[in-house]
Amino acid sequence: MKNEKNIKKLKEMVEAVRICMFNTVNAKGEMGSRPMATAKIEDDGGIWFFTNEYSPKSKEISKENNVLLAYSDPSNNTYVTVRGKAAFIDDREKKKELWSPFVKAWFPDGVDDPNLILLKVDADEVEYWDSSASKLVVLFSTLKAIVTGDQPDVGEHDKIKI
Repeated sequence: MKNEKNIKKLKEMVEAVRICMFNTVNAKGEMGSRPMATAKIEDDGGIWFFTNEYSPKSKEISKENNVLLAYSDPSNNTYVTVRGKAAFIDDREKKKELWSPFVKAWFPDGVDDPNLILLKVDADEVEYWDSSASKLVVLFSTLKAIVTGDQPDVGEHDKIKI
């Protein structure tokens, strides 16, 4: 039951943002990051993306599949990081299921594009900061904390296992 609740929380926060900074590690051990659009989050917490099978990112993942996804929604004061393992999935039916017109800009030949492959991240741990308060309320709480020396109340922060 707890895991279902954790995945529901993940889906709520990420589906509102959709775009993440997808972080990988190259052969030299250096971090690389690029924006990627989330295609879908499964009920088991798996996060799907479309990608080019021959991109530098794909080469990095082939050697080191631990990745970090960073989602940010400043307008709603919501921030999420997802740690997990990435895997390539070449499944035509899944591509058709997840396909959207937006993806066609990168893969004009559709699901039959020879460079197109799915990338699935199985989430291990999620850390989030979520404040439903307005920016003005967060600012007031921060200013109050400066004056009183207390910690500001800027919302909910937690780590959850998937």
